[in-house]
Amino acid sequence: MYLSTLKLWNFRKFGSNADFLLEKPHLSLSFNPGLNVLIGENDSGKSAIIDAIRIVLKTHSYEWARIDEDDFHAGQHRLRIELILSGIGLDEGKNFTEFLSWETVDGKLNPLLCLNLDVLRNPANGKILPYEVRAGADSRGKALSPEAREYLKVTYLKPLRDAKEELVARKNSRLSQILLGHEAFKNKNADHVLLKLLEAFNGSIEGYFVGKDYAGAEIDDQLGKGLKDQIDTYIGALYQDGCKTSLAVTERTQLRSLLEKLELSIQGETRPGLGTLNRLFMASELLHLNKENWAGLRLGLVEELEAHLHPQAQMQAIETFQQQKDVQLILTTHSPNIGSKLRLENLIICGNGNAFPMGESHTELSGNDYAFLERFLDVTKANLFFSRGVILVEGWSEELLMYELAKLAGYNLTAAGVAVVNVNSLAFIRYTNIFKRKSEPYFTRPIAVVTDSDIQPSEEDGSSLGDKAKLTEAIANKAEKYDGQCVKSFIAPQWTLEYCLWKSVTFGDKFVEIAKDVHSKTDWTDFEATLSDKLQRRVLAKTEIAARLAQVIANNGIDAARLHSDSKTKDYAVLGKDSHIAYLIQAIQYACGLSSVA
Repeated sequence: MYLSTLKLWNFRKFGSNADFLLEKPHLSLSFNPGLNVLIGENDSGKSAIIDAIRIVLKTHSYEWARIDEDDFHAGQHRLRIELILSGIGLDEGKNFTEFLSWETVDGKLNPLLCLNLDVLRNPANGKILPYEVRAGADSRGKALSPEAREYLKVTYLKPLRDAKEELVARKNSRLSQILLGHEAFKNKNADHVLLKLLEAFNGSIEGYFVGKDYAGAEIDDQLGKGLKDQIDTYIGALYQDGCKTSLAVTERTQLRSLLEKLELSIQGETRPGLGTLNRLFMASELLHLNKENWAGLRLGLVEELEAHLHPQAQMQAIETFQQQKDVQLILTTHSPNIGSKLRLENLIICGNGNAFPMGESHTELSGNDYAFLERFLDVTKANLFFSRGVILVEGWSEELLMYELAKLAGYNLTAAGVAVVNVNSLAFIRYTNIFKRKSEPYFTRPIAVVTDSDIQPSEEDGSSLGDKAKLTEAIANKAEKYDGQCVKSFIAPQWTLEYCLWKSVTFGDKFVEIAKDVHSKTDWTDFEATLSDKLQRRVLAKTEIAARLAQVIANNGIDAARLHSDSKTKDYAVLGKDSHIAYLIQAIQYACGLSSVA
């Protein structure tokens, strides 16, 4: 049994000012039966999704979770949360017989458990009216019984968790709750072997305070007997003559009380840090999720998995979670380290008031694309999942120049939340299809593809000299290949980035100067011919030239007269009028959200 679908109406950021329509939820999100990782920038709705689930299902650790006024979308007076549980086995279904509904898949009837929480508040005073979780095939359902609800509770690790507090010995500790639910202790009490061991231990303790060992023989150390004799003297005077005291471990007959005295630690480590404690805490919760003979939901919710974990530990944690069987996990993260280690189909990208599962049934990626991206999505490239806009570039030259060029044009990519991602190849289609959906809703995040036209100047013309027909056709073919939904290509108007920089009225002179310096032993008498030769033979030091040019831009080394019609006026629009680099400026503007999504 697993959570297959979540639907939200007017819950926090997932809502609208339109009329409430049951057939039009503001979020409809599908989950995998195994691992699901919610990623996205701050305030993208990740915590809202987690909270909606735990408000309906409640948690094993009894955290207080209820609807309050902040849960209603702005100005709305009705919210609704629906959960659909699928994959229900016979042992699980018997706990919900009267609440089940059915669906037909491939001619076979499969049981579903549809839960809903529909909450109203008084428009006059904002008071929230009484509500309850209901279940059933229709939109209203009937009240879910307390017995059934016990089988739906989830494990929840909050974002600012205090792992030390959860693992310490105390009354009703989380560790004791987990242990009591395990087969080793469940439904056992006075006859448990630990209580028998405790009874034997207490016999030894009591013996010490009367000066004897467990066999009744007198021991050498009589200090304990002397201490007890003194207490007995005082209690006889204060309470009743001849009254005797007893010193032993308390709660001899309560297994729960004994387990509440236990702490979990790593052997040989003293005073472990928060990172170690956090991993101990997660290990104990995995024990709880994998307990035997449990016919209820096995769902773990973990916010900010990376809390207190260094990058390598984050990768260990996500690998461990990806290996879990028969357990569903829904996590949130802000960590590109975790994003780079995930299987793409386990990812859910949150943003723009929606959430996008990345499984093969949702994206335009093929099975081979998933395999490729899992190998090549490193920490740097995984940053594209967390950004508000993306510029995909094919090499180091573009990546090195883009940030400085943006600053020169008056844009701050960091402030705009734009990631420049170097795919280090021409495999753009695999990266762009991450953001292309098979059906609505579509991504609105602007994805700019910056690439070369790859047509040499001598091959630009078609049937007529100067018609540029082949160049125009090549640019159109690339645009057709990449463009669609939120993806838009920006293609060099001639051959390559380097050729365009040389032709640029803004950067041409500086490019010539740097190229000659980098290739100081080359004869540059005919610059265009030499540049073309090096580009064809792939021996031009592109990265070195780009790095130096970026440094020149950063150091304000570009002649102001080339940037501005009036050197005293910062007319950055002039950069966009430089026909050979305009495509770069347009890509920056698009990724920053300054031109509409395709």
